[in-house]
Amino acid sequence: MTSSAKRIRAYQGPALLSFGFRPFFLFAGLWAVIALCLWTLMVSGSLTLPSHLAPADWHVHEMLYGYIPAVIAGFLLTAVPNWTGHLPITGAPLLALVLLWLAGRLALFFSAFTGGPVAALIDASFLFALAAVIGREVIAGKNWRNLKVLVLLCLLGAGNVLYHVEAMQPGAAYGYGARLGTGAILFLIMLIGGRIIPSFTRNWLVKQGEGRLPAPFNRFDIAAMVAAGIALLSWIALPFEAATAWLCLIAGLFHLLRLARWAGERTFAEPLVSVLHAGYFFVPLGFFALAAAHFFPAFLFYGDGLHAWTIGAMGVMTLAVMSRAALGHTGRPLTAGIGLSLVYILIIAAAPARLFMSISDAPQTLLYFSALGWIGGFGGFVILFAPLLAAARKGKAG
Repeated sequence: MTSSAKRIRAYQGPALLSFGFRPFFLFAGLWAVIALCLWTLMVSGSLTLPSHLAPADWHVHEMLYGYIPAVIAGFLLTAVPNWTGHLPITGAPLLALVLLWLAGRLALFFSAFTGGPVAALIDASFLFALAAVIGREVIAGKNWRNLKVLVLLCLLGAGNVLYHVEAMQPGAAYGYGARLGTGAILFLIMLIGGRIIPSFTRNWLVKQGEGRLPAPFNRFDIAAMVAAGIALLSWIALPFEAATAWLCLIAGLFHLLRLARWAGERTFAEPLVSVLHAGYFFVPLGFFALAAAHFFPAFLFYGDGLHAWTIGAMGVMTLAVMSRAALGHTGRPLTAGIGLSLVYILIIAAAPARLFMSISDAPQTLLYFSALGWIGGFGGFVILFAPLLAAARKGKAG
């Protein structure tokens, strides 16, 4: 019998299609830059897209259901073979998934010509196709522990469908579909982050010598996840109720304490590790921001508060995970140089600039500063990692 490792090394196709993280991380980074450039031009009044979606609806959709699913696909298509022991998706099947994702971006962009229903059908099919691929692998490998990841992926797909239904009328940007998608993505960040952040932190700290190590997963983590799940469900259903604000406050406290248990204060010497803690910090900050928007609306606007999650938790965490996975799976040292450290600084700076935009004396300046931080961060990622993602790993495919 030929081993899985030998069969992976025997792959002879393009390096870009040798593992799921390669094309999806590359196109995710590119789309993060392109979509924000287009949105900035729309905000300035310099551009109108040929899309049936209102500008704000298109922007929110392409961040939640365009950029993020590409990152999720790259991560899961790389992680699931490790979870199940099965071969990764490569070659033509991987290309088909990539093209389906790209078709969704083009369909939404030109949906004023193709029509909303056709664009919605093309776009929504990607997440369910990805769920089918991941579900087949999880079930075939009897990896029941990760069925929860599949459930969240299906919820994200359902949120996308709901978003398209709501988008038949302008205003979908803050509707049920957007909130369901945001909640599913955040829970996935909390679930995956709760595995990889303490693990990667522990691995690095052990090499540094004696000192405090991350606390192991225990009942406190379960309580934190339950509190977050209840708060998110309440926010999805009743976003402007006082009860939701109190639940968000409680969930934020739980996850701030959860983060504190992972010894992040000892990781500043290695940005590749400390950026994971910085990204997770925006999870409780987002809960606090939503509570503050309810109790102190003059201090923080609801729409601004959401960017603690969308730019902070989602942007920083996905960039951190993509860069670390790309380095590890292409055989590079797991350390951040000056260029990558600058990428992290730019994306982290983008979040507070957008969070407090509306209460500043120069809101448009902060808006453009935040956009430049995002574009610069992801543009830097593309420049640094495109050569790595497109080239074969030395010694073996992957």
